[in-house]
Amino acid sequence: MKTLLLIAIGSAIVNNVVLSQFLGICPFLGVSKNTKTAAGMGGAVIFVIGIASLVTSLIYQFILHPLDMDFLETIVFILVIAALVQFVEMFLKKSMPPLYQSLGVYLPLITTNCAVLGVALTNVTKEYSILESVVNGLATAVGFFIAIVIMAGIREKIEYNDIPKPFKGTAIVLITACLMSIAFMGFSGMI
Repeated sequence: MKTLLLIAIGSAIVNNVVLSQFLGICPFLGVSKNTKTAAGMGGAVIFVIGIASLVTSLIYQFILHPLDMDFLETIVFILVIAALVQFVEMFLKKSMPPLYQSLGVYLPLITTNCAVLGVALTNVTKEYSILESVVNGLATAVGFFIAIVIMAGIREKIEYNDIPKPFKGTAIVLITACLMSIAFMGFSGMI
């Protein structure tokens, strides 16, 4: 239980996928304009990474590794992730059309989100068990959710501030992301 807790805290906060490992930056910067959309994207990423961690771990431990086909892990993992994203996209299109519309092009980009593939490959590299893989995946996704919602909240507040013209738009967003990253780096000695 202690190991699972350390994996969860380490993946969500200490080694935050966006702010410490710099994976998944595209949706982080693109979808973080308002908190509702950011929370929707975070929820979709939690679902995809959580299920992908389970499925890729099962495939690796029961098919690829026993058959000595480890070299196929990246291709197989990408196919699993793509299938899961298609499922999420169909579900959101039917059940939550406004969220589907607001996510726009960023929803299919979860397929190529390096954070999702990074988690699956990290699980294999660190030789996590199936349970540890799922905990790592969910905690990493929760860390993504935390980062994107905080960024969206800050961007909503910044929008109404008097910012010098050279810093408006992308510049202030990147500075904000930098400061958030520095803040999360403060957790690096925790675990």
